[in-house]
Amino acid sequence: MTLQKEFEQYADDVKKVKTRPTDQELLDLYGFYKQAVVGDINIDKPGMTDLKGKAKWDAWNSRKGMSKDDAMTAYIALAKESINKYGM
Repeated sequence: MTLQKEFEQYADDVKKVKTRPTDQELLDLYGFYKQAVVGDINIDKPGMTDLKGKAKWDAWNSRKGMSKDDAMTAYIALAKESINKYGM
């Protein structure tokens, strides 16, 4: 299975966990996912009143400079961990 196919499979599977992962785990998954799919962040930082948007922006921005393959690999590892921890 290619890295891209494995990434897509885990991106789908991680949505099916029985228990919701922690906010930090979700932010980490989001940051790796966006870096893998889009690349470096390309949007402006949300205002200070948008706490959720700011947290997501920070999670993605913290991956800046990471290659798409490295982001996919990190996402897959974290998704596997979440699936094992929370079950499907």
